Amino acid sequence: MITLKDKILSNVSKPTRYTGGELNAVLKNAGGVDVRFGFCFADTYEIAMSHLGLKILYHSLNNRPDTWCERVFAPWTDMEDEMRARGMKLFALESGDEITHFDMLGFTLQYELCYSNIVNMLNLADIPPLAKDRGAEYPIICGGGPCAYNAEPVADFFDFFMMGEGEDVINEVVDEYVKWKKSGKKDKRAYLEAIAEIEGVYVPSFYDVEYNADNTIKSVTPNNPHAKPSVKKRIMRDFNAAYTPETIIVPFGEVVHDRVMLEIMRGCLRGCRFCQAGYIYRPQRERSPERLLGIAGNLLSCSGYDEISLSSLSSSDYSGLRELTDGLLDMTEEKKIGLSLPSLRIDNFSLELMEKVQKVRKTGITFAPEAGTQRLRDVINKNITEEDIITSTRMLFEGGWTGVKLYFMIGLPTETDADVEGIAELAQKVLGVYFDIPKEERAKNINITVSTSSFVPKPFTAFQWAAQNGREELIRKQDLLKSSIRSKRIRYNWHDNKTSFLEGVFARGDRRLSKVIVRAVEKGCKFDGWGEHFRFDLWLEAFEELGIDPGFYNLRERSYDEILPWDHIDIGVTKSFLMRENERAKAAETTPHCREKCSGCGAASWKTGVCVEK
Repeated sequence: MITLKDKILSNVSKPTRYTGGELNAVLKNAGGVDVRFGFCFADTYEIAMSHLGLKILYHSLNNRPDTWCERVFAPWTDMEDEMRARGMKLFALESGDEITHFDMLGFTLQYELCYSNIVNMLNLADIPPLAKDRGAEYPIICGGGPCAYNAEPVADFFDFFMMGEGEDVINEVVDEYVKWKKSGKKDKRAYLEAIAEIEGVYVPSFYDVEYNADNTIKSVTPNNPHAKPSVKKRIMRDFNAAYTPETIIVPFGEVVHDRVMLEIMRGCLRGCRFCQAGYIYRPQRERSPERLLGIAGNLLSCSGYDEISLSSLSSSDYSGLRELTDGLLDMTEEKKIGLSLPSLRIDNFSLELMEKVQKVRKTGITFAPEAGTQRLRDVINKNITEEDIITSTRMLFEGGWTGVKLYFMIGLPTETDADVEGIAELAQKVLGVYFDIPKEERAKNINITVSTSSFVPKPFTAFQWAAQNGREELIRKQDLLKSSIRSKRIRYNWHDNKTSFLEGVFARGDRRLSKVIVRAVEKGCKFDGWGEHFRFDLWLEAFEELGIDPGFYNLRERSYDEILPWDHIDIGVTKSFLMRENERAKAAETTPHCREKCSGCGAASWKTGVCVEK
């Protein structure tokens, strides 16, 4: 056990990141369990502790008498320096024990720019990063999360991945681990063969990848009789009954989402063609208002939080929203507990609802038109009109709001300069809506913020074959937009194109990139998602030294007959449907949402959620 001395903690920022002992953290007798599981998040404490999946799986595993799940986060650079100077290994928060000889370590893959942190954390734990170098004396390393749907760039680091929603599958792989451990842990391969039979489990070492002379993939072939030709994701078919924790850990310090998060539904109806989450979490499934009110009451009473947030991809599409918000307001208003509704769509925005939920505290509103012209919004299947945007912002301004953020992407497929200039024109029209309201009927000090991110094509989307804009082109478009915004009342924020470039490389990368990650970490790369630590020059050096062209992965358009690195993963949405959507995008044809009309994406095979609504 590592005891953190005051001298160490006094030398680092935010020392409560490392102390553990928070309200509702789970402590067990290490000698009284069969499995010590480290839930690893390759980012800082305050990012990790905001993650809903951690809260669910942490308490789910700790409900097992035979398992102790502890949290393991990436130490900030000052703490890492202290640890290396003292020969300290990476440790778990609950016990303070080094994780080097835990039974299992599970990493959640939330963002491609955390890949360097995964390798750095394993190095800090004195665990070989490559799975082939780890015998049975080391922990089993597993992964999950949205980036695991194309796990190939980090496949060499992991023993297995869990594809899809982890509430059930994680308990099944732990059950098999207990059996294997009690049998003597003689052969790690035997354990991996056992779990390869579980739906949703992908063991990358059981698949051989061959490449063509042009560096595209020739084949992905199982090399073990226990490996399936295609690995199908797992979902919670009865989402209403799916496990949710009755308690949550309350951090000592402030975290990014410092509130109760109430997951009202999973999946999305809308089919935005750029959105990976919208495809991989299909079909859309809901919890009942009655169940959600019970969950909310438990979590508020056990935590003392003064805010609750509805978590989903599109909260305003939840069918029981009015009943739920009325019930939550009855529960929270008198206690001055705030209620927030992120992920509201412009086309079904309700001022009445916003005025209700923001009685306690009025926050800013963000709308996401995504594109500046109707043509490009149709290309991406956003299915909102300029009239929707104008109508919703007028309601906001008439309701007393003065701050609105408009979120867009640049670099979308088929985008022209006119589409980029359309962002500035749309923001100017929104500003005009404010000034059209008589002075005595509007609040003062209007503030409009335009934010753009750079489009990154993702696997399992209609745009998975598209070329990403290069850095020079993105800079040119950002400059064009800056020069097109002429009002001082409109502020423009943009995303760094270098991080978008690297994100695009790893998003659609293959196994050859693992050695690039190792080389970059050797050069000092880590916390690549944090601007002050991102070293793009070192990444380019790593690619060059290994003879790998990063542009091969993100700057070229792929053909439909090319084998993609993730083609052996089955998310339920068919590749033929994504091809149809890509062709409809090229023709700027929209596709209706799931409640309006089934488009035959393949998710109906799950026989649940919106696919079976009457």
